[in-house]
Amino acid sequence: MNEIKQLERKEQILNAAIKVLVQSGYDHSRMDDVVKSSKLSKGAIYWYYKSKKEMYLDLVNFWVNHYSVTLNHIVEEDAPPSRQLKDLFQYFIDQYESDPQPFIALTEFWSMAQKDKDFRKKMQKVYTHFLELIEEIIRRGVQFGEFKKLDVRMTALSIMVNIESINWFTLFEVHGVSAKEYMHTITDFILAGIMKKH
Repeated sequence: MNEIKQLERKEQILNAAIKVLVQSGYDHSRMDDVVKSSKLSKGAIYWYYKSKKEMYLDLVNFWVNHYSVTLNHIVEEDAPPSRQLKDLFQYFIDQYESDPQPFIALTEFWSMAQKDKDFRKKMQKVYTHFLELIEEIIRRGVQFGEFKKLDVRMTALSIMVNIESINWFTLFEVHGVSAKEYMHTITDFILAGIMKKH
């Protein structure tokens, strides 16, 4: 089997795995459920993944790679840092509205990170990279005089936590507030707080 076919097969498995994770949660999901959802043989699944844990750790990689292309592009684009922050928030709004499944899965990964050191290590790596991307935007904003002089790490952490809060919309029904309205309001609040007044 050539490399492209192998990648397609892995993607087929991981797309099935996320459906099972969202429906059943990590603890109650079984490899047999992934076999059924993927429409592949049990042998095909076990050829790529020897265990449920191995498969779900790779699912984290799969979604990180999926998002990283656009996130890196936003940080590297030739635009004012305030525009980059708006684009960052908008990207997550668009992703949430087009497919909330990864956001639901993320709450399961948070739970696993509390119980399992391999998931904790994986999630720490993911969030460290995300935090560094936001820090780069903030640092440039301060450097170019668009943002106030502020604590870059603290500001980036605050922004990351606010972006992450979109996950709460997958867990709770927030009466009268949509994720989009919430994220736009948060974006305005953050920018109002960090922009240098001219």
